[in-house]
Amino acid sequence: MLNEQSHQNRRQSKAVKIGAVTVGAGVPIVVQSMTDTDTSDLEATFRQVVELVEAGSELVRVTVNTEEAAKVVPFLRDRLDGQGCTVPLIGDFHYNGHGLLTKYPECAKALAKYRVNPGNVGFGRKKDIQFALIVEAALKHNKPLRIGVNWGSLDQTLLTHLMDENAKTGSKRSTRSVMQQALILSALESAEYAEKLGLASDRIILSCKVSHVPDLISIYRRLASQCTYPLHLGLTEAGMGTQGLISSALGIGILLEEGIGDTIRTSLTPAPGASRTEEVRACQWILQLLGLRSFMPSVTACPGCGRTTSLFFRELASRIQTTLHKQMPLWREQYPGVENMNLAVMGCIVNGPGESKHANIGISLPGTGESPAAPVFIDGKKVKTLRGDHIAEEFQQMVEEYVVTHYPRS
Repeated sequence: MLNEQSHQNRRQSKAVKIGAVTVGAGVPIVVQSMTDTDTSDLEATFRQVVELVEAGSELVRVTVNTEEAAKVVPFLRDRLDGQGCTVPLIGDFHYNGHGLLTKYPECAKALAKYRVNPGNVGFGRKKDIQFALIVEAALKHNKPLRIGVNWGSLDQTLLTHLMDENAKTGSKRSTRSVMQQALILSALESAEYAEKLGLASDRIILSCKVSHVPDLISIYRRLASQCTYPLHLGLTEAGMGTQGLISSALGIGILLEEGIGDTIRTSLTPAPGASRTEEVRACQWILQLLGLRSFMPSVTACPGCGRTTSLFFRELASRIQTTLHKQMPLWREQYPGVENMNLAVMGCIVNGPGESKHANIGISLPGTGESPAAPVFIDGKKVKTLRGDHIAEEFQQMVEEYVVTHYPRS
C-alpha cells in the first residue's frame, strides 16, 4: 500500500513537461540516471541508454561536452526511436553549452531538456551572455531547463561576496551555512534571470547538489520553502557500494518523506565491471520502501543466525529474487499490480510462520537440524507443506502460479 501521508504532505510544485514525462505537480516521483560512455561513441551510448531504460530509468542524461558529442545526439535520438525507446534525453552542458546549442541546432532539438550549471556557464562579463544563449536555445526549441548547482563548482564570485558580507556584519554564521546560502541563491537568481529572459517558470527545474547528507537535507529544506519549481534530488557523489547506497537512501529518503523532491538520481560509483543500472534500482527501492511507488515484488528474508547455519534458505531467497528480476519485464506487461506482491523466504520456525503469514506468499524453512518440513502460506493461510529434495523448485512454481491466478491478465 502506498504511503498516503507522504503523498498528502508532498510539496506543491509546478508541472514541467520533459518530452512525454511530467515532473512536479504531485505526479509520481520520476527516476532518472546518466550514462558514463563517451557520447560521441554512438553504439556504446545507445546500448547503455537502452540498458538504463530497461532497468526502469524514466529520464536519461548524456554528457554533451564536445562538438563530436553534439553531432551524435540527433543520431542517438533517431536510433532510440527506431527501437521504440522513447525515453527523454537530457543534455548535460558545462563551460561550452552555449556554443554547442547554438552551433548544433539539431542537437538542441533532439534533446528533451538541457542541464546547465551556473557555476561554470561562464565567468566574469561572459557569464550572463552565455547563460542567455542557453536560455535562447531553450526558448527557440521549446525545451525545459534544469539549473543544477553543485558545491564542487559553485559560483566563486557569489560565494566570495557572501563570505565578505558575513565577515563585515560580524555574523556568527559558519562557513558551511554561508556556502549553503550561496548554493540556494545561485539556483534562485539563475532561475529569476531565466524567467526575465522569457523562459516560463513551468519550464524550470532546480537542484542544489552536495556530497554530505546533512548539508543536502538542510539545503533542500531551505530551497523548498523559497520556491515552487520542481526539485531534482541527489548527492553529487554518493560514493561506492554500501556507503553510496546508504548515503543516497538517507539523504533522498528523508527529504521525500518530508514531501520534498520531484525527481531523483542516486549518483553511485559503480564497481569495476558493474552495471550502471544499479543506480536506477537504488532509486526504485528508495521510492518503493517509502511507499511512494511500486516497481518490483519485495522479498522479506531473515538475516540468518545459529539456527540457520544451512545455506539453503539464502540460496532460495537469492533464487526467488533472480526469478523476479528475470520475469518482471514480462509480468509487468501481462499482470498489472504484480509489482505490489510481497514474498517471504524465512529460515527457521522462530519468526518464519508469522512473517510468511504477513506476505502474499511465504515459506518457512526448517532451521538447521530441524524436521525438513517447509509450510507455505498464501495470503495468511497455510496451504501446503513442502518436503524432500525439490522444495526450491516447488516453491518457485507456486510463486509463478500465484502471479497468474491473483493478478488479472491485461
